[in-house]
Amino acid sequence: MLPNRFQETMETSHHNHQNPAFIGDDGRSTASTVVISSNSPVPGATAAGRDNADQEAGAGKLSEERATWGKGVEFLMSCIAMSVGLGNVWRFPFTALDNGGGAFLIPYLIVLFLIGKPIYYLEMVIGQFSSRGSVKVFDLCPAMKGVGIGQALQVFMLSTYYAALVAIIGRYFYESFRNPLPWAKCHEEWGSNCIDSAPDARNWLPQDPQDPQDDQPIQKNYTINDESQRVRTSSEWYFVKEVLHEKPDIIDGIGLPNWELVIGLFVAWLCVFLIIRRGVKSSGKASYFLAIFPYVIMGVLLIRAVTLPGAADGILYFIKPQWGKILDPKVWYAAVTQCFYSLSVCFGNIIMYSSFNKFGHNVHRDAAIVTGLDTITSLLAGFTIFGILGHLAHEIGTDDIGTVVKGGAGLAFISYPDAIAKFKQLPQIFSVLFFLMLFVLGIGSNIAMTSCSVTAIRDRFPHFKQWQCSLFIAIISFAIGLMYITPGGQYMLTLVDFFGASMIALVLGIAELYTIGWIYGTDRLCKDIEFMLGRKVGLYWRLCWSIFTPLIMTVILIYFYATYEPLTYNDKIYPGWAYSIGWTITAFGILQLPVWMIVAIVRDPGRTLGEKITGAFTPTKNWGPLDPLLREQYHKEIDNELTPKRGQGVWPAIKQNIFG
Repeated sequence: MLPNRFQETMETSHHNHQNPAFIGDDGRSTASTVVISSNSPVPGATAAGRDNADQEAGAGKLSEERATWGKGVEFLMSCIAMSVGLGNVWRFPFTALDNGGGAFLIPYLIVLFLIGKPIYYLEMVIGQFSSRGSVKVFDLCPAMKGVGIGQALQVFMLSTYYAALVAIIGRYFYESFRNPLPWAKCHEEWGSNCIDSAPDARNWLPQDPQDPQDDQPIQKNYTINDESQRVRTSSEWYFVKEVLHEKPDIIDGIGLPNWELVIGLFVAWLCVFLIIRRGVKSSGKASYFLAIFPYVIMGVLLIRAVTLPGAADGILYFIKPQWGKILDPKVWYAAVTQCFYSLSVCFGNIIMYSSFNKFGHNVHRDAAIVTGLDTITSLLAGFTIFGILGHLAHEIGTDDIGTVVKGGAGLAFISYPDAIAKFKQLPQIFSVLFFLMLFVLGIGSNIAMTSCSVTAIRDRFPHFKQWQCSLFIAIISFAIGLMYITPGGQYMLTLVDFFGASMIALVLGIAELYTIGWIYGTDRLCKDIEFMLGRKVGLYWRLCWSIFTPLIMTVILIYFYATYEPLTYNDKIYPGWAYSIGWTITAFGILQLPVWMIVAIVRDPGRTLGEKITGAFTPTKNWGPLDPLLREQYHKEIDNELTPKRGQGVWPAIKQNIFG
């Protein structure tokens, strides 16, 4: 809770000035002027004015030039399109299944409550309050600018291989119009160890090789030690042989790009460029389609899935709790990573999107909507997928639904096509709808990641036009993305995902939480929220931002490194040069922290080393709302509120930071 004196100050300040920040979603301001009280001087205003005259003038220009969402709902739709993505559809159902089924939902909801929702709201607030992108927002603590730069590099790497996945999805979407589906039947060149995915191939287990006329499946275990002789479905062979042209290893290199996927990659980046070329003006309009259309398709698939024979058994299998796993630390780790990556927190995307909001937009409401909708979408996807799997198990005649489809990296391109091919009635319709949904979800998420990179560059180089920067990023990303659509591309995608995302994201995310929660200060953040939104911040948010969220993330990071095992792909280890590339990527991302910390200390104008260090960990003088008049009023109020307990010792400072 905020102290009574601060509440009185805020009430007085609201009488002294009308805040133009409170602008409705229709884009109209509720106030036309700002009247700053001249009765009391602003502490340090004169010095700040002398030191930062040029910065103030520049900020004034930026406040006029910086784009904003046409309507508040465009921001909400863009966040939904960003956070509700591929992970909800193909990762969540099987992550839940592998970690206790319905019992997984308990740790997942707890993690959402203590990590996902607090971080989402925090990043929305800090981006909207400062109108700065994911790098420039660290003007709140210049020494930690490396967090923003590291996240920008990380998001750039993610966007390059995300587009490659969209290219593969596009290939499947195109092939879905064929009759029969090209992955439904085995091809002669794939060899004899192939079984059809189509429904007339009821040999779910391989036939007796001594009796080629035997149409009945053999009810016994079938094990082959030689991986090359393992029996595979036609959908798996199609993915490996026809789509990827995958190599058995990358010892002698990754090969040349597949021209069909090159076309898909070009289309993916063309879509992204066309949508973001005018910034939020164009991406905001596209967000309606990108956010709503996948739900239309998902609704159609869900209705069809639950009406299939055996669907109820599949859904029950999905939600049935395995209580023995609820205390397993692996389950909690899976819940954290699913929540962390599904919501896209600590990647800079949320800060970037919210920086284009009008100052008083209700992000508290939006954070609650997006985090809740993300979970609901994951559950709906689970019901849809396992409804279909229950139907397939019913057709095949097995009670073990877990054996019908396997999870893993190839889930979307092996298991789902295999399931779709088993529909006896018009499988093309299901295939077209499913892959169109995945394509739209992938484009929506990639727009956010690419926009984050563009915004980071334009915040640093404001004269770089939006379309020029977007085109530059698209071309560079397309060139890099060619690596992922080669015969060894999945090896490289897995490598970059692990070393460029998983290994870096947690470290930078924790650094961000401690920076905002303890260096900048939870108490100051709460005062910023009250100044911006005119609403008090509850104890739940204070405890999460200062204690629970960073502490849980730290424990997860320790667990991650304690259980680290060398990365493999298809149970094959990488050559030494690949591991060297991976660790170089990780080191480059994490080393941004100490490098930019040193740069900030050296650049600080302080006379002594102590003054330089203190200055580097103190917000810049032009930190605050982008509007100069609002910023002046903000500095007057925040200086008055942060002064009382300074210098009273460690414990009073800790107590003030947590409880206010």
